Amino acid sequence: MNHLLRSLAPISESGWKLLDGEARDRLTPALGARKLVDFSGPHGWEHSATNLGRVRPLEQGAGAVSALQRRVLPLIELRAGFSLSRSELRDADRGADDVDLSALDTAAHEIALAEGAAVFHGWGDAISGIATGSTPESADPVDVDTYPDRVAGALQSLLASGIGGPYALALDSERFRHVIAAVERVGYPLREHLEKILDGPVVWVPGLSGATVVSLRGGDFIFDSGQDLAIGYDSHDADHVHLYLQESFSFHVATPEAAVTLGS
Repeated sequence: MNHLLRSLAPISESGWKLLDGEARDRLTPALGARKLVDFSGPHGWEHSATNLGRVRPLEQGAGAVSALQRRVLPLIELRAGFSLSRSELRDADRGADDVDLSALDTAAHEIALAEGAAVFHGWGDAISGIATGSTPESADPVDVDTYPDRVAGALQSLLASGIGGPYALALDSERFRHVIAAVERVGYPLREHLEKILDGPVVWVPGLSGATVVSLRGGDFIFDSGQDLAIGYDSHDADHVHLYLQESFSFHVATPEAAVTLGS
């Protein structure tokens, strides 16, 4: 990972361990989309494109020779910059256990949001997301009492399309909060009821807007990682070190029918 230029940063070995551990702690629960798709890699910073296994004909040939061009899906690079106080980093080397790493926490949250949004809602013409083309859910208050029926209806649709399980329910922040707090009229936690219906988890996905039922059978959604999330060095001055979180990836929907977005 020489392109991250970490050796040029005025940060000690123990400082880097602190930063890497903080980033891992913040990112692990927030990368909810990765729990629902097939993860391939990481293949390294030099990995530039995902093979789609398809070709397109080239119009101009050379005499009797025809030509085809392989089709690939280029990776995108995401970067979230942040700055840390050099005095705080020195205090960490002295053994302080209350170092201010809030800027790193914010960057981790922002890049997790961007990744989740890309996986579910796409990114321009670079990525088609799982829920691309679906109508976003209403901003009206969430009626979680309807979720068992709505999830069962989504499973019926998936089964009718030949999409097997287990399944998962991906929720945005507001809907996840409502579901985990809800207790049904019979006194049973709603989240546990939904997980029994799904035979799989209810997952918080930052960056998602709405709720989507996804098959976990495998092979339908592929997250192709070049460089996995890592901290790199940009520059520094007398008071601050300027760093960034960075990753490269593509995302490919092989089976659009393997997910159902719940309507309002």
